[in-house]
Amino acid sequence: MQVFRYDKSFDGLLTAVFDAFNRKVFPEILIAEGDIEPLFATDIFDVVTDAEKSKRVWTGLKKKLMSVSRNMLGYVWLSEEEGSDMVIFRYIKKVFESQHSIEMNFADDDVLALRNIAKRVNTEKHRMVEFVRFQKAADNLYFAAIAPDTNCLPLITSHFKERFADQQWIIYDKGRNYGFHYDLKNITEVTFDNDLLFSEGRLDEQLMAEDEKLFQKMWKAYFKSLTIKERINPKLQRQHLPQRYWKYLTEMQS
Repeated sequence: MQVFRYDKSFDGLLTAVFDAFNRKVFPEILIAEGDIEPLFATDIFDVVTDAEKSKRVWTGLKKKLMSVSRNMLGYVWLSEEEGSDMVIFRYIKKVFESQHSIEMNFADDDVLALRNIAKRVNTEKHRMVEFVRFQKAADNLYFAAIAPDTNCLPLITSHFKERFADQQWIIYDKGRNYGFHYDLKNITEVTFDNDLLFSEGRLDEQLMAEDEKLFQKMWKAYFKSLTIKERINPKLQRQHLPQRYWKYLTEMQS
């Protein structure tokens, strides 16, 4: 069993593709640095991430794939699903080996898997765009906490940069402990050491702007006033608004 070990970065994965074609040896399993080696591994090759090799593979993909298909590769990488890196590897291998486009060949297991995983990430991306709730801090910075199933945060920042171009904001992925800060010019990655600042999915009240507390109270009252008790359908509500998001929605907080 051929095994490639790499640093679990996208550049590292593309480097693994380059090395596999160069060595004419293709892995059956990809593992991360520090992972337990498979019991029946006959050869383990350590991939050293190389930006130039990665760039050459990506340049080749630009010639073989439409932009939508290249975007799907990025979406699948951000899915963080187990085995998704191997799906990407096999897909790229087939792209380079085929004389014809495989992009619409959904009879192929890897083409279909790539499409389905990318579709799930895209669904999560749109949910995050809909469900982000900003809270105004005392320093006029707008903050929003999220916890998506997939690592879709990088996919939504451009939307909020355009939508709230005149406001400074931070959108923070609590599950992965990182976020992005927009300072009216640039978007930069940030991390917080103190999780207590927003332990319940919302800013600590001591950090909130005074008018934010009033706005939240008014929004909850408005949300409640729209409710028609006779038409309450919890099952349908959870279907359209999964309960795992409620913690981060102002209108659903107690």
